[in-house]
Amino acid sequence: MDYTRLNEEHKSKLRNIVGESYFLDSEEQLKDYSHDETEDFSFLPEAVLKPQTVEQVSDILKYCNDNRIAVTPSGARTGLSGGALPVAGGINLSLEKMNRIIEIDERNLQATVEPGVINQVFHMACKEKGLFYPPDPSSWGSSFLGGNLALNAGGPKAVKYGVTNAYVLNLQVVLANGEVIWTGANVLKNSTGYNLTQLMVGSEGTLGIITKVVFRLIPYPKKSMLMLIPFPEAEKACEAVSAIFQKGITPSGMEFMERDAIDWTLKYVDEVQLPIGDEVKAHLLIEVDGNNEEVLMQDCEDIASVVENFGAGEVLFADNENDKEALWKLRRRVGEAVKSHSIYKEEDTVVPRAELARLLKGVKDIGNRYGFKSVCYGHAGDGNLHVNIVKGGMSDRAWEEELPKGIREIFELVKSLGGTISGEHGIGWVQKNYMDIVFSPVELNLQKAIKKVFDPYGILNPGKIFTD
Repeated sequence: MDYTRLNEEHKSKLRNIVGESYFLDSEEQLKDYSHDETEDFSFLPEAVLKPQTVEQVSDILKYCNDNRIAVTPSGARTGLSGGALPVAGGINLSLEKMNRIIEIDERNLQATVEPGVINQVFHMACKEKGLFYPPDPSSWGSSFLGGNLALNAGGPKAVKYGVTNAYVLNLQVVLANGEVIWTGANVLKNSTGYNLTQLMVGSEGTLGIITKVVFRLIPYPKKSMLMLIPFPEAEKACEAVSAIFQKGITPSGMEFMERDAIDWTLKYVDEVQLPIGDEVKAHLLIEVDGNNEEVLMQDCEDIASVVENFGAGEVLFADNENDKEALWKLRRRVGEAVKSHSIYKEEDTVVPRAELARLLKGVKDIGNRYGFKSVCYGHAGDGNLHVNIVKGGMSDRAWEEELPKGIREIFELVKSLGGTISGEHGIGWVQKNYMDIVFSPVELNLQKAIKKVFDPYGILNPGKIFTD
């Protein structure tokens, strides 16, 4: 679709909506908003707007819709699928100034917040009141709740507590034409009409702009225990995952890291020290939480008994808060460490957890055939494996022409194992060419038709999710 390029009249109208200080169009400013954390992609918007109120967002969208101006919503720009890339130019609509925690309702265990609140900031504000908001992506110290909603983000706690959509009760959304709606009600049960709330979560800013969210909260668990378990074979570590659940244990976190992932991160994060024997090829980082220390100790003993059957080495228990924080920091920084090491592509695969070992083996076999190295880690407890493909010594031609064939084979393997091509990073700009693997033409056309209803002129986050 051809979008209207911004002229001085457009800029003047938009500048008047947000004010001079919140309208950016210098080259240096535009560069800052031309990228997220997806590889090295960069697309310049024509202007950046930073609204502070829902009324401003409404006025912006109405004007852009009337004039067919592309609108790319953005938050902290920590995404890994290119969802915040302004590929069609137009405006980058940054929600960073809408960053208020409006209310934490302790009586009803609910909170109302704006999309620009940082995940960890919200988590800690709830924790101070004895309440728990579990979704905690690795970027939780910088990513915004709006972005988490757009991608239905998960994180380590998802294995026990679920991903973002499990905590969303109601959303205030500005539609493409500027109309403002609430998608649901602030209640725990709702069977009234179509579930627009859940449709909006995970829609990657293509259906509307979220300006407020009502979350449900739960009581904060009082105790947690953390174990780091080494394995001499990465596939054995993956096989142990399903066996732990079969034992009747549901950890609050269960993370997989193969040897290269943890080695590279130890070099990248100076403050964490962890000697690892040469025989170790992978680790599981497992957390249990609750309110009864004796129950948690029994869970840890049962886990240790299970992993012994898969060749696990000596279990390291983090028995104080500093050690726990250090191990979680190690896990959360893996992605940054891999990115700093080499040019790479990250594929966000997810399969039923019992198929994790087959997925890992298949990824390595495909890499051997196409000549690429992969570094794998992820949320083993819910079958979510992040496959980091490292360019290393691959030629530019092989990287550009052959690698996409290898990635397609990985996704076809994922589909054959009952999985799908993204567990939490979204489709965005970089994965849209693979949507045909998991959806039939009928299914894709249904999704495109939904997009058309919400956004008839296609101004909202164009170029994302679908190939046309």
